[in-house]
Amino acid sequence: MAYQEEEQVRLRRQRSKQAITLAMQGRWREAVAANQEIIASFPTDFDAYNRLGRAYIELGEYPLAKEAYERAIELDPYNIIAQKNLNRLSYLGEAAGGLEDDSDRVEPQHFIEETGKTGVVDLHRLAPRQILAKMVAGDRVYLKANGSGLTVENGRGEYLGQVEPKHSQRLVKLMAGGNRYSAAIVSSAEDRVTVIIREIYQDPSQAGQLSFPPKGAESLRPYLSDKMLRRELEYMEALADESADSNDKSIDT
Repeated sequence: MAYQEEEQVRLRRQRSKQAITLAMQGRWREAVAANQEIIASFPTDFDAYNRLGRAYIELGEYPLAKEAYERAIELDPYNIIAQKNLNRLSYLGEAAGGLEDDSDRVEPQHFIEETGKTGVVDLHRLAPRQILAKMVAGDRVYLKANGSGLTVENGRGEYLGQVEPKHSQRLVKLMAGGNRYSAAIVSSAEDRVTVIIREIYQDPSQAGQLSFPPKGAESLRPYLSDKMLRRELEYMEALADESADSNDKSIDT
């Protein structure tokens, strides 16, 4: 009996880590199937419902996401992830339509932070939460010079926020000199939006000018694995191990 219980715990942990990997790779439809498989075997696994809800959000299937998060809260009334995302879904509503399709998503390589050419910035003077709720990690966004300031818009031309002045003044000058940049959402919440900006072309007239002067000695950093989706998925990954013991007590009963 003890061996069977240990094997079930091991299986649950293994499947949870596989589901997390699929999410980190942006394979959301496969992530749905993986988490549904976990739930079929472990119906009280609220972490699986959290991951399922996230996958449905990424696929634009909001009613299913809402059902998954509501079930997670039934199982764990203090589930912060589920509560936060249900709040987000309430702002989206059916009129918001689907999330950006894959054509407006950046490749994972975009999130490799290279000293001097990329920078991660927080936006200020944010748009209303109804607009921000539509944005998820990996969405492509666009920079627009506005005097000495730099605003960020989504693919629908909706204002999201402004780049911090310490970065915007320099970038506006470089853009006026011919530099080109791409940008994407790293994380989005109702009170904070973080964007990664990458220099994709340096005009010869700007040779030697760094878009983002380095702060330290590191030259390359994989920002995708550090930031993109990590606020939720790191929490889930930890719970895949830490909560296995408590959540699998249902096996004993």
